[in-house]
Amino acid sequence: MTVSAPLLKIYKRMQWLPFGQWLFSKAVCRKAPYFGSIKPRITKLEPGECCASMPKRKAVFNHIGTIHAIAQCNLAELCAGVMVDATVPHKTHRWIPKGMTVQYLKKAETDLTAQAKIALPRQWQDKEDLIVPVEIFDAQGTKVFHADINMYITER
Repeated sequence: MTVSAPLLKIYKRMQWLPFGQWLFSKAVCRKAPYFGSIKPRITKLEPGECCASMPKRKAVFNHIGTIHAIAQCNLAELCAGVMVDATVPHKTHRWIPKGMTVQYLKKAETDLTAQAKIALPRQWQDKEDLIVPVEIFDAQGTKVFHADINMYITER
């Protein structure tokens, strides 16, 4: 598959720079500032897949000293949104998050890594609900969170 989405082109150019993933992640957070609260790093981006991580730090703790549920939701939405933006054909379609269903499977007590992945190739339609599954894992590889994020895809 050729690189066509503007965000994906930027990622491909920046990943070869020193601190390229960090710079790219900062740029994404500048465009959508709320994601900056979790200090994410996008570690992989290609059509149909995005991986991102977030560090365990006090600013995202809940009252019991684990990573807050909403911080995990933020990581999942960031990962899904960046993946969809890099995958949906920009010339013909657009997208917006419509909803999210989540499952908190275990306490999140370490740095976290998320993966959003959909099957490709696919036919893009007008007024389509694309369900993007996102899995979040702790540093030991244990799945701690699952989200199904509903992205609403429409023709331009």
